[in-house]
Amino acid sequence: MKKNYILYPVIAAFLATAAGCEKLSDFGDTNVNPGATNDPIIGALLTNVGAGLGGYASQTRGGLYAQYFSETQYTDVSLYALPQLAFAGEYTGILYDLQNIINTEQSNNMSAIAKILKQYIFWSVTDRWGDVPYSEALQGVTPKYDTQEEIYKGMIQALSEAVNEFDGSLITGDVINDGDIAGWKRFANSLRMMMALQLSKRYPNAGDYAASQFTAALNDPAGYISDNSQNIKIVYPGGNFRSNWWNLYNGRKDFAESKTLTDLMGSLGDGRQAAFGGASEVESDPNALETSNVGVPYGLARASAEAFTAANPTWARILRGDKREENGEVIILSAGQVALARAEAADYGWTSEDLTTVYRTGIELSFEQWGIAAPPASYFTQSGVNLTAAAGSGANLQKIATQRYIAHYPDGQQGWNIWRKTGYPALQPAPDATNASGEIVRRYVYATSEYSTNETGVKEAVERLQGGDSQDSRIWWDQ
Repeated sequence: MKKNYILYPVIAAFLATAAGCEKLSDFGDTNVNPGATNDPIIGALLTNVGAGLGGYASQTRGGLYAQYFSETQYTDVSLYALPQLAFAGEYTGILYDLQNIINTEQSNNMSAIAKILKQYIFWSVTDRWGDVPYSEALQGVTPKYDTQEEIYKGMIQALSEAVNEFDGSLITGDVINDGDIAGWKRFANSLRMMMALQLSKRYPNAGDYAASQFTAALNDPAGYISDNSQNIKIVYPGGNFRSNWWNLYNGRKDFAESKTLTDLMGSLGDGRQAAFGGASEVESDPNALETSNVGVPYGLARASAEAFTAANPTWARILRGDKREENGEVIILSAGQVALARAEAADYGWTSEDLTTVYRTGIELSFEQWGIAAPPASYFTQSGVNLTAAAGSGANLQKIATQRYIAHYPDGQQGWNIWRKTGYPALQPAPDATNASGEIVRRYVYATSEYSTNETGVKEAVERLQGGDSQDSRIWWDQ
C-alpha cells in the first residue's frame, strides 16, 4: 500500500474545481489549470467525496449477501464466489481526499466534516474485511492492521470529538448538509449510535462499553437524526452526476429485488413494497412507474435465473422507476433507521426510552421516507410485528431486527450487517452455492496485492481470524 498513497491525491487535486461549490451540478463545470497551484482546493475535494459517497449506500455485493437482491444473469456473487477484493483504492481515493482537507488546516469546520466522513468510510471498510489499517493509515507508510475492536473504538472516539470541533470557520463544497453544522453534528451522533449498536454481541449489557457509548450519543445536546427532513442523503443533479440507482440499470438489468424480500414484505402486508420493486428498468415503458411484487428467487445458477426472468418479464427491479431517476437520491442514514436502532437499544435495556413508542415511530418514519401512507393499526398488532416481551429483556430482537432490515433497504451493507449480527431475518443459503461450505459469506478476504505490499500487516491480521483468511471466518463483532 505504501506506493499507492501518493498518486490519487495528486490526480484529485488536478481534477478539482473552484472552492465554494454547494451543488453537485456545479462540480466539474470549471476549467482548472493544474499548474496554477499545488494546494488542494478543499471545497472541491469535499464535493468530490460527496459525489462518490452514494456508492457506499448502494453496494450490490452486500445487498446480494443480505438477499435484498438477486442476480438475473451473472450469478457468481450470489453463489458465493470468492470475494477477494482490494480496499487500497478507498485509502488512496476518497479517504485521502478527506485527509487532505484535514492536513491543510484551512478550516476547523471542514476538518470536522472530513473527520466524520472518514469514520463512515472506515466503518464500511472494516465491516467488509475485519481488521484493516486505521491508526497508521493515510500517513505515507506501510501501516499496521488494527484490530476491529481498536478500529470501532477509534471511530466512535473520533465522532465524539468531531461534534465539539465545529466553530465559525468557512464551509465550502458541502453537497450533503449544505454547510449546516447542526446537521453534521446530528450525523456524527447518529453514526456513533449505529456503531455502538453493532457491538451488541461483544458488549451486550447495560453499562458495558457499547451501551455507554450509545447512551452518550443519544443524550448529546447536539441531537441525532429524528425527522426525515434531517436525513443524510446525496441528491444527484443528473447529467454527469447520476444517482447510483439510476446507473444500476443504465443499459443493463443484472439485478432484481429478491424473492426473499418480496415474500417477507408480502407476509407482513407491508406497503413499502410499492416503492421497493419496479416492473421495468426502461423509462419509456408504459409500466415504468409501476410496482412489481415478483421477486427473483435467490441463489440460482445462471440458466435457472434467466429462465425465471424470461417467464416473468415484470420481475421486480430494485426500486420503482420514480425512485431511481438519474436526478434521484441515495439515502446514507435516515430517521427511521436511527429510531429502530434506538428500539433495539431499548430492548436490550441500554436506555430508558419507551420501547413500543420508539419502535412504532421508526416504522412510521420509514414509511414516510418512501412516500407511503402510514401503516394501519392492524400492521402493528400482527404477530410478525407486535412486540410482546418486556423492554430490557432482549426478547424482541427478531421483530426489531427484521424491521431494521426492511428500513435499511436498499443499503446492502447495512442489511448484511444486521443479518450477521442478529441472525434475522433467518436467511437460507443459496441453493446453488458454489463455495465449499455452501454458507452465506461472512466477510471479504484480503486481496492478493495486500500480501505483496503489506505482508507483515496482513499476516498478523490473518493470524487473529478464527478460520484464517476465509470468507467463512467471522469478523470480531460477529463472533
